[in-house]
Amino acid sequence: MSDPEENGAKETEEKEYNQNYKEVENTCRKSPDDTSGWRESEEDLGGNQLDRKELREEEEEENAEEKEKGEEEEEEEDKAAAGVQEETSEERTPEVKSTSQYGLQGTFLEILGDTGSKQSLRTDSSGLSELFRGLSSNQDYVNVAQVHPEEQQMGSSAELGERAHREAQNQLGQEERDLGRKQGGAGGGRGKARHRKRISYFLGDEEMGSQAEAGGSRESLVSSSTEDTLFQKDEGTQVYPLALSWLFGWNSSLPVFYIRERSQRVLLYVCGHTAVIYNVPRNTQHHLQGHRNVISCLCVSEDRRWIATADKGPGCLIIIWDSFTGIPVHTIFDSCPQGNGIRAIAISHDAKYLATVSDADAQEVCIWRWTLAVETPACTLELPREHGFQNYLTFNPANNKELVSNSKTQTIYYWWHEEKDTLVHSAPLLVENTFNKLVGKFSQSIFHPNSTQILSATLEGKLVVWDIHRCALAPSSLADGPFIRPCKLVHLQREAVSVLTTADGYIVTGDIKGNIKFYDQTLSIANWYSHLNLSCIRTLSFSPSPVSPRTEKSNFPLDCTLKGDLFVVRNFIIATSDATVYHLTTDGTRLEKLFVEPKDAVCAISCHPYQPLMAVGSACGVIKVWDYEQKKYLFSRVFEKGLGVQSLTHNPEGALLGAGFTEGTVYILDAMSLQNEAPEPFKYSRSNVTHVSFSHDSQYMATADVNFTVAVYMMVVRGGRRVWEYLARLRSHRQSICSLLFGVYLDSNEPRLLSLGRDRLLIEYNLSRSHKDHLEVLDIHHTDQGHHPTCMVWYPLLTKELFLLVCDSGYKVKLFNSTTKMCRKTLLGPAYGSPVEQARVLPVRTALELEKRYLVFINRDKVGLQILPVDGNPHKTCAMVCHPDGVAGLALSYDGRYAFTAGGHDCSVVQWKINLRRRLLVSGGSARHPEGAICCQVQSGSANVTSVFYSDLILYCKY
Repeated sequence: MSDPEENGAKETEEKEYNQNYKEVENTCRKSPDDTSGWRESEEDLGGNQLDRKELREEEEEENAEEKEKGEEEEEEEDKAAAGVQEETSEERTPEVKSTSQYGLQGTFLEILGDTGSKQSLRTDSSGLSELFRGLSSNQDYVNVAQVHPEEQQMGSSAELGERAHREAQNQLGQEERDLGRKQGGAGGGRGKARHRKRISYFLGDEEMGSQAEAGGSRESLVSSSTEDTLFQKDEGTQVYPLALSWLFGWNSSLPVFYIRERSQRVLLYVCGHTAVIYNVPRNTQHHLQGHRNVISCLCVSEDRRWIATADKGPGCLIIIWDSFTGIPVHTIFDSCPQGNGIRAIAISHDAKYLATVSDADAQEVCIWRWTLAVETPACTLELPREHGFQNYLTFNPANNKELVSNSKTQTIYYWWHEEKDTLVHSAPLLVENTFNKLVGKFSQSIFHPNSTQILSATLEGKLVVWDIHRCALAPSSLADGPFIRPCKLVHLQREAVSVLTTADGYIVTGDIKGNIKFYDQTLSIANWYSHLNLSCIRTLSFSPSPVSPRTEKSNFPLDCTLKGDLFVVRNFIIATSDATVYHLTTDGTRLEKLFVEPKDAVCAISCHPYQPLMAVGSACGVIKVWDYEQKKYLFSRVFEKGLGVQSLTHNPEGALLGAGFTEGTVYILDAMSLQNEAPEPFKYSRSNVTHVSFSHDSQYMATADVNFTVAVYMMVVRGGRRVWEYLARLRSHRQSICSLLFGVYLDSNEPRLLSLGRDRLLIEYNLSRSHKDHLEVLDIHHTDQGHHPTCMVWYPLLTKELFLLVCDSGYKVKLFNSTTKMCRKTLLGPAYGSPVEQARVLPVRTALELEKRYLVFINRDKVGLQILPVDGNPHKTCAMVCHPDGVAGLALSYDGRYAFTAGGHDCSVVQWKINLRRRLLVSGGSARHPEGAICCQVQSGSANVTSVFYSDLILYCKY
C-alpha cells in the first residue's frame, strides 16, 4: 500500500474524531509535497513508531499549515470568480449583503453586555442566516482551489457559481440537522473561516479586497463603528431611478431627540414614513427608510445608540436601527395584526427590551426581547377599554421590569413577571373624592428618580404622585405583585403641563405657554425659563453628554434655593407645537433657533424655471423659498390669518409667482421677494383655488376653483405701467376641474387655454374673443364614456402630431390630437395601486436629450417615472412610496435632475433625485420585440412556455 493510500486509511479511521475532516483529506490528496513530507517523517523515525494519537496531532498541524496556504490561493481565485459572477448575477449580491446584516445581530449582544443570550440569538436568527451557517460547515461546497485542472476549463465562472449554489442547496437539509451539534473550539474557528470563504463567492472586488487587507476576516460594521461613522459614509453610486435626496419639514406631533453633541450636534426626528438623522453643523441628513406606513411613534435608548420606530397601518413594522451606522439591526413584521399599528413605544434603560402599546379599540401592551431577533412578544396584556386610550409609555430607568402608561383619564403601572412571561398591571381609578379637588386630564407619566413613586402630569397644571407598593420578598403569586396607590396631588402651576421628564436628578416640565421649569426631588422649584417666548412645548430632549467641568468663564444661572448655588444642567433641545426646533445652551442661557417648518398641510409647491429655487406654501398661510441645491432656507412671507396657500405656479420667465388661497383669494407676487406685484389681491372666487397657470408669454393667467369655475386674468398697460386685471370667469364644468393648461397654436404664437374636469369634458376657450366678464368657449369634447379623467399634460414632440396626454381612473393613458380632440391611441398607463393624479414631462438640458423624454407622475401615495413614448409596456415605468397618507402636489426642477412631492397633511416636501443613466427597462419588450411586455404578464414560470404562448398568440390573432 502506498503512502497516500495509508494516509487515506488513517484518515478514514479518524472520521469520528473530526467530522469536518473531509476538506483536510482533499487537501492532503491534492498536495504532492504533503505526501513527500510524510515519507521524510517516517524515514526519520526509523523503527520507532509513533502511536496513533501523536500521528494525529502531527498530521493536524501540518494540514493546518497546508490549509492556510491553500486558503490564500483560494481567496485570489474566489476574488476573480466573484468579480465575474457579479456581472452575470447582479441580484445575488444585494441579497447576501442583506443577509449579512442579519448576521450582524450577534454583535449587538456583545455591545449590550448580554452574553447569556448569544446562543439564543444564533439559534433564533432568520432562515437566511441559517443558510450561511449551514454553508460554513458544508465540505462538499465547490472550492475554486480544489477544482481539478480539467474542470477548471469550464466555460465561465457563472457556471461555477451556479454549480456551487446547486450543491449548497442539496446539502442544506443535512446542514440544518447538524446545526445543533456545532460547538466552539478549533472546529468552530475553521467553520468561521469557511463561512467567510463561502460568502466571498458573492462579494465584489472591493469587498474581497477589504477582506484580504483584514487578513480574511470582516469585522461587523455595527460593532466597529463610532458615533462619527454615519456621516463619514460614502453614499456611493445611485442605484434606483428615483432616490430620496432631502426631506423638508417634520412631524411636529412626534418628539425630537438629541442623539449626539460631543463632536457634532445631531438630532433625530420623523418626516412622514422616514426617520431623519440630521447633522446641524454640516447641514446633512441621513434617512432611515424602511416603513411602508406613516411612523406613529419612536424612541431611543439611554445612550442614544439604538433607535426604535413603529408605524400604523396594514402590515405595520417595528424597526430597530443603529444610530452609529444607520443600519436596521432588527425588524419585527406584522407587529400588531389585530390592530391598526403601534400607538406608543418605549425602550428599557439597558436597551434589552422594547414595550409597545397597540393602536386598536382593545389595546395590547407587549414586551419584546428584540436582542434575540424574535418575531413574537415575550408577553402580552390586553387592556380593558374602560382604562381609556393609552397614548404614552415609558420604562422605569432603575428596573426594566416596571413600566407606566397613561391615557387622558387613567394611569397604569405594569410589573413584568419574566419567569412566567406575564404582565401584571395596577390601575387605580381616581374619583372626585380621592383628593376632593379637580385633577384634570393626564398628559404624561414618569417614574420618580427615587424609583419608589410615579408622577402623572395633568392639563390643570397639577402632578399626581403615586406610591409603588412592592413586596419585601419575592411574590408567591401574581396577585401578590406590586401595585400603586394615589398618594397626593401637587399643584405646580396654572398652565397645563404638556411635557414631563427627568434630567440630572431634576424633574422637568414644559407647558402650553412655553415655560420650562425644573423641580428637585421634593418637587420644590429649582429654576425656570419663562422669558424665551415659545409656543406650546411638545418635546424636551437633553444632551447625552454630561455638562463640561465649570471654569471661570462659565455663566450658569443661580438656582432658587436660599444658598443660591449654580444651576448646572446639560444642554437640551426644545420642540414646539408650531413646528419650531430650538437648542438651549444652559451655560449662558443661549437660545438658538435650528429650523422652522410648516405646522399645517403642505399642498402647494413650484420650482423656478431657471434657478434652483423652490416655493412651498402651507395651509397656515406661509410661503417659504428654498435653495434646493444648497438645502438652504432663503426667505418667506406670512399672510394674514385665515389665508391658507393651496396652489403656486411660477410664470415662464420666473419673475412672478401666482398663489391661490383656500378662501378664493389670488395673489400675484414677485418671485424674488414675495411682495405683491398687483396693488390688491383678486377676490373673484368664493372657494378654494386649486389651479394657477400662466401662458407662455406671461400675458394671461388662469385659475380654477372647487366650484368648477375657470377665471382668466390678463396683463394690460395703464399709464405706462404693466398691471394685471381681471378679465372674466365661467362655471364651465359640472364636476371638479383636474387640469388647467395653456398652450400655443401651431399656426401662430397666440396662447390657448384648455381645462379638463371629472365630468369627462375637455373644454378649450377662445381668449382672443373673450372680453370683460365674458369668457368664450371654443369647443367641448367628451374624453370617455366610463372612467373619468384625472390629469392632462402636453405630450412632447416625439411625433409629427401634437398630442394631449390624458390619464383616467381606469389606469389608461389616451393621446388626443390637440387640434381635432380625436383620441388617437389608448394604452395601459402606470398601475401602482391607484390611478395617476398628476403628471409632468421631465425638462431636458441639451438638444440631444430631446429624443429621450420621460414622464414623472404621482398617484395616491407614490411618485413614479415612465419612459416615453408611451406604449403600454409596464416595464417602462417605476414608482415608489413617497407619502403614505397621500400626495398633494408635484413639481420638477428646471434641469430635470429633481422631482418634488408635497405630502399634504404630513406637512412635508420630499426631494427626489432622478437618475436617467440606469436602465429603467429591465426585462420589458421594445417596439421591435414586444413579447417581453406580454409574456411577463403570463403566470407560467418558464421562458420557453411564454415564448411558445407568444407565438401561438401571434398565429391566433393573424388567422
